[in-house]
Amino acid sequence: MNILEAIILGIVQGLAEFLPISSSGHLVLLQKVFGISEGAILFDVLLHLGTLIPVFIVYRKEILGIIKKPFSKLTALIAAALVPTVIIALLFGDFFEEAFSSGKTLGLAFLFTGLLLWLSERMKNRQKDVKTTTLFDAAVIGTMQGVAILPGISRSGSTVTTSLFRGLSREFALTFSFLISIPTILGAALKSGYEGVKDGTMQNADLLPMIIGTAVAAVCGYFAIKLMKKVMKKGSLKVFSYYLFALGGLIVIDQLFFGVVFDKVF
Repeated sequence: MNILEAIILGIVQGLAEFLPISSSGHLVLLQKVFGISEGAILFDVLLHLGTLIPVFIVYRKEILGIIKKPFSKLTALIAAALVPTVIIALLFGDFFEEAFSSGKTLGLAFLFTGLLLWLSERMKNRQKDVKTTTLFDAAVIGTMQGVAILPGISRSGSTVTTSLFRGLSREFALTFSFLISIPTILGAALKSGYEGVKDGTMQNADLLPMIIGTAVAAVCGYFAIKLMKKVMKKGSLKVFSYYLFALGGLIVIDQLFFGVVFDKVF
């Protein structure tokens, strides 16, 4: 992997991890269009860790609060969200891996994410905060986070919109989405790291492109979080849905009729 490829992947990972457009889906798309792979397993681990840095910076007060009060209501909500996420990841891991390699479901997944974003703006009476959000609410949100392992379904988009569907306020929906991303992203990095050590693919890595790509991912992730906070406060998620409708539609058309970028479905 050269430095330019690392920068491109870092930008995509940093922006799309927190904007509701699916980082995994865009990485699969890049691989198909440009023939760029994610690189070594080590780079995949570093990219994930890089995107955690801005979460710790932006939500440092909330994270410190959890550390000081580990048995708080917020901690319980995060735990309730993680349980279904882990179960889905374990049960459907092979299916998700096949989806990453083939890209067959990518167009439909982008369209699904776009629909979630569009519908979420029609929800009313969203006032729940950490005190009024239930463990069942958190479990439903965590279930959608598990489904979002499928490339093209945005993790942040699915958790934020599901939070809105469950009546969470826009501010708390975003905060909760990013807080549950910490163990989720860290878990994905540890899993990749373990597999890399086990099969020896983390050896003989060129560290310079990986370090640069990780730094780019961290910086882009910071600005993506800041942008999402502004959108949730004053803007609309529909702007992202229009982009995903267009992108998903083009991919589906290619898969059905042309097979230029993706293999034809039929």
